[in-house]
Formats: sequence, C-alpha cells, structure tokens
Amino acid sequence: MNKRTLITSIVFTSLSASIAVAHHELQNRNLMAGSENYRDHCASCHGVNLEGQLNWREYKADGSLPAPPHDETGHTWHHDTKMLFEYTKFGGQATLEAAGVTGYPSGMPAYEGILSDREIWEILAYIRSTWPQEIQDAHATRHPMSFDD
Repeated sequence: MNKRTLITSIVFTSLSASIAVAHHELQNRNLMAGSENYRDHCASCHGVNLEGQLNWREYKADGSLPAPPHDETGHTWHHDTKMLFEYTKFGGQATLEAAGVTGYPSGMPAYEGILSDREIWEILAYIRSTWPQEIQDAHATRHPMSFDD
C-alpha cells in the first residue's frame, strides 16, 4: 500500500469513527427535488449518472482527489450520512479540519447558504435511492437511523 492510499484510508476511517453515526430517513424525503438539486449543484463534478470524475482514485497535483462517484461503485455508501451531510454543507476542507484531519486537501465546496439543510438531505436521499437494495441494506446496517433535521 502506498503512502497516499494509506493516508486516504486513515482519513476516511477517522472521519467515520469520529463523527456520530446517524442519518435521515430516506422515505421522508422528496426524491424528485433531490434529483433536481443533484443535477443543478452536484452533477457537474460527480456526474449526471453519479459516475464521478475520471481517475477519481488518482491524486491530482495539489494532493486532492477528483470527485468520486456516488453510485454503488464509489465509497459514498461506506460513510455515515451525517458525515456526508456535513461534508456537503460545510465543505470538505472544513469538515476534515473539524475532525482533526490536517494536510489533506479537499476540493469539495461548501453549500451552506446555497442549499438548505432540507435540500442537502433530499440530495443525499436521492443518491441513496439509486443504490441497489443490498447496498442500501449494508449502509443502513452500518449506520442506524437516528438523525432528525
């Protein structure tokens, strides 16, 4: 395992362990609104079909990674939804720093003031709704529902 792969594993393991395990109830969200907001705010980087950017596992010159896919081939479903919410609302860099992770650049912008909390939850619900049932089940098993917005 190379150094960057190890750092990436540590960062995401640290985030998962340090941020409370929680997420919202998918069935209570407006998936159509989530889909529309995903298209308007996320698809330019994460892909219209949630496919992510090319070579999303290869570091760029600045040390950051390209936008990952949000379909079942990516790692989104490995993370607790509250962390995904915070990453979206506050941006990648701020979320990493709040978790005590430094020296790991993130290109994910903050959407606070652009999207409401409800809209962010709807986007996350839309993304989750596209995963095969076994991935949704695995995500739910790892991350019990307990967050209310």
